[in-house]
Amino acid sequence: MPAFLAYAPQGADKGIAMAFFGKDELGKQTELRKENLPRHVAIIMDGNGRWAQRRGMPRTFGHKAGVEALREIIRHSSDLGIEALTIYAFSTENWKRSVEEVGALMGLLLEYFTKELEELHREHVRIRILGDIDAMPKGLERQQAALHAAMARTRENTGLQLNIALNYGGRQEIVWAARKLAKRVAAGELSPEEISMDVFAGELYTSGLPEVDLIIRTSGEMRLSNFLLYQCAYAEFYKTDILWPDFDQKAYDEALLSYAKRNRRFGGV
Repeated sequence: MPAFLAYAPQGADKGIAMAFFGKDELGKQTELRKENLPRHVAIIMDGNGRWAQRRGMPRTFGHKAGVEALREIIRHSSDLGIEALTIYAFSTENWKRSVEEVGALMGLLLEYFTKELEELHREHVRIRILGDIDAMPKGLERQQAALHAAMARTRENTGLQLNIALNYGGRQEIVWAARKLAKRVAAGELSPEEISMDVFAGELYTSGLPEVDLIIRTSGEMRLSNFLLYQCAYAEFYKTDILWPDFDQKAYDEALLSYAKRNRRFGGV
């Protein structure tokens, strides 16, 4: 079985994916079923630096450990049949970090796609980059090429939709969508009255994807950090004190179980 993605055995029923937990306080096992899972999960992977510092290591050591955690979450998302997984890899504000840390992150990005792209492709994962990767600073041409190659290579795949938010900002995305619509109106392609929520959503990076059902943030913080502001309008929020490198399959299952137990009302009663 491939080292990166240990998928469910061939012939497994993808219609009902179950994650089993230990005995709860009632002495019963709880299971997650496909119909109770979110279609779209978004994750703010927070806490890499603190994880490393607690071990007396540089922050870059935590980012490398975070990549290992990401592998497990991607695999499990696919096993469960989750439709879309969006991860917050690098925001437009993250360029403020030290040159050394940014350089290490960009190096990990290149390494990840160089090593894992073919494996992801074989497992029918489709990769989409959310963000303005062509506006990345000079010196990152190899990373830009790797990102474009990953999207092109997996464009026709029909498995897990893996969205990586990179050089991404939610406010910027909304402004850019508004600008694109303004240009279409100015060109006579549509009238202002024709701009519906669906039309607006069609100009976002996430066009064609379901809205976010569940947003997870690790490390105990309670902020959206400019992430998917439009798409998370009715997302269920899940916070955990676990730092991202320690966020494993068990922790992910607990988040999904919490979601499955919620009563989503979408403004109703």
